[in-house]
Amino acid sequence: MHAAAWTDVDGAEADPQGAAAVNVGGTAHVAELGAPLVYVSTDYVFDGSKGAPYVESDSPSPLSVYGRTKLLGEAAAGERAWIVRTSGLYGWTGRNFVRTILALGAERDEVAVVDDQHLAPTYVGHLAEALRKVVELPTGIWHVAAEGECTWAEFAEAIFAEAGVRCRVRRVSTEELGRPAPRPAYSVLRSERDGAPRLPHWREGLRACLERLPI
Repeated sequence: MHAAAWTDVDGAEADPQGAAAVNVGGTAHVAELGAPLVYVSTDYVFDGSKGAPYVESDSPSPLSVYGRTKLLGEAAAGERAWIVRTSGLYGWTGRNFVRTILALGAERDEVAVVDDQHLAPTYVGHLAEALRKVVELPTGIWHVAAEGECTWAEFAEAIFAEAGVRCRVRRVSTEELGRPAPRPAYSVLRSERDGAPRLPHWREGLRACLERLPI
């Protein structure tokens, strides 16, 4: 199970060689072991121009260094690997959107969050359960993400509502936020393959995650 990655999307723009060393070179090293391989990839391999959920047969066209290195990592994993693309991963540990938003909400009365990027935020606990099923399926590309979709701003509002945090979300555009790395405006993932695992709705995932967080 190869889940290690350079996931700092903006940082990758400043250090493309570093991101490639981890996401491409690191994956190649894992593949060299010759063991059955599950490679966790990302919705950011797409450019968002489709405006509808992406399925496995859609052609990737990454906008950012991060997206390009993850796509090259898919190739490095090889044709005999399970390539599992997912979206907006978060959990009760590590650095992720849920923990960051909760920390900001504890310090501020208002946070600015983009409202023009659509995704299907996926709880890592639900993804982990689904990966058990993926390895019983044929190798190749699989899209495994939460049901439903939302913008990052809608996700932040749901986090505060579910956690009982009194903090406002100021909805802003991607242009207003001015981050270094370009991001897809729409990167919701769905599967067209028979037997693909279906995850619970993203709000169910959020509740499950918050139950494990000391709020």
